[in-house]
Amino acid sequence: MGFTAPFLWSLIVYLLLTAGSGKVIAWSPGELIAGIVIAAIIGYATKEVMDEKVGYFFSPRRWLLFIVYAIGPFFFAMAKANIDVAYRVITGKIRPGIVRISPDLTRDESRTLLANSITLTPGTFTLEIDEEGNFYVHWINVPPGKEKPTPEELCGYLPKWARRIGE
Repeated sequence: MGFTAPFLWSLIVYLLLTAGSGKVIAWSPGELIAGIVIAAIIGYATKEVMDEKVGYFFSPRRWLLFIVYAIGPFFFAMAKANIDVAYRVITGKIRPGIVRISPDLTRDESRTLLANSITLTPGTFTLEIDEEGNFYVHWINVPPGKEKPTPEELCGYLPKWARRIGE
């Protein structure tokens, strides 16, 4: 299973991205051959990693939760942060700083999801995650007295979603 899962996953993604490029169903013969070769290289290069995590990555429940998260809570958080950053740029009311939060996430997958969500949200940037799982985040406006914020004060409900999806 170590080679098969990443091979098939890579091939499917490649075929989706190149659909409509030719006359054999929706691909040219060259695209099909290139897709198979590229997917085989990726499958071989990642077979040990995927062998450990194949069940984790291909859980339909996780994918469904991630899609709901991306369309709903994450999109809303990004929209809200865009408005906040635009306000701060126009008014000049910023108080940048680096803060530490401890969201108590145990898996690398959930930590990565939260770190990327924080970084993609305007006004925040994840700088580091230490061995204990503490996040060091650059925040565009650290409110007075909130130099040690809770995860909810910094990024709202995103840690709960990262835990729900990744733990």
